[in-house]
Amino acid sequence: MVHNVTLIPGDGIGPELTEATQRVLEATGVKFNWDIVNAGVDVIEEYGTPLPEHVVESIRKNRVAIKGPITTPVGYGFRSVNVSLRKTLDLYSCLRPCKSYAGTSTFFNNIDIVIVRENTEDLYAGIEFEQGKSETAEIIQMVERLSGSQLRKDSGISIKPISVTGSERISRFAFEYARANNRRKVTALHKANIMKYSDGLFLAVAREVAQKYPDIEFEDRIIDNMTMQMVKNPAQFDILLCPNLYGDIISDLGAGLVGGLGLAPGANIGDEVALFEPTHGSAPKYKGMNKVNPMAQMLSGVMMLKHLKENEAAQRLEDAIAAVIREGKKVTYDLLEEEKRGQAVGTSQVADAIIEKMG
Repeated sequence: MVHNVTLIPGDGIGPELTEATQRVLEATGVKFNWDIVNAGVDVIEEYGTPLPEHVVESIRKNRVAIKGPITTPVGYGFRSVNVSLRKTLDLYSCLRPCKSYAGTSTFFNNIDIVIVRENTEDLYAGIEFEQGKSETAEIIQMVERLSGSQLRKDSGISIKPISVTGSERISRFAFEYARANNRRKVTALHKANIMKYSDGLFLAVAREVAQKYPDIEFEDRIIDNMTMQMVKNPAQFDILLCPNLYGDIISDLGAGLVGGLGLAPGANIGDEVALFEPTHGSAPKYKGMNKVNPMAQMLSGVMMLKHLKENEAAQRLEDAIAAVIREGKKVTYDLLEEEKRGQAVGTSQVADAIIEKMG
């Protein structure tokens, strides 16, 4: 069977990571028909947007896509292409596994956590009002009138919507994922003690959904306590069910516990489309240097293979990646102790080593 897959190289370090990932995926023996389309800062001049419509249409047509990281300017410029894709395609579930591999220099060696993050609501919904704008002044006046709270007139405003609909479907996704993958427990993260009408709603819905899955243990944690629990005893957790912003933050913490963002894959999944991408950013300062770890994107490829029901190929690729990490001879600088970083190999050479392991 040949799989039609949209391939988005990204920008910054994206193209070189994507090239390495494409090679190891093809080395599994699985057949792909790649529809290669470009998005990000490099296409703005040609298309007037970092996310051309033909990119979205390609993903809709193929229903499966894998992409390299794409730059998002901080504090100015265009909004995140990643967020736009999630909203446009209703990719409401973000999966971010955090798994220990032997050979990494970490405090823990027994972590196997999957973060299930709601992708479309919360503060990451991008509903914002800029300081000094007339519409922002209207929002401030409305909030003061309706709540009695006094807001500073020079405030910028971000809206935090959390709905029953969004909370229910992400909770259901987490429990269905747990069942399908023989997972034992779901932990919901929140700040419901303070944000009673947003996080409180999320928690109430998660509890209601949990009652329909008596075979899966359910618990909840307040997010600030959760960060402490993660660094003290992360092995106690299995699946973490998170609102959007907390899920983004806790997934970076989880990545740090297992060796860094270079080992942090991700997937954004809706009812119709699945998009696979590494958790980390585009690191433009390393562009073209053949230096950055491609394993996060390769492990995203492992997730894609599983989604395509190519389970044997997925296992062979993950085993090959694990073997290269375990041996520690052909890995990038981020997986080596400071004194050994002179022995690091480049992005492309990591791909060569993994392909060799697969035979």
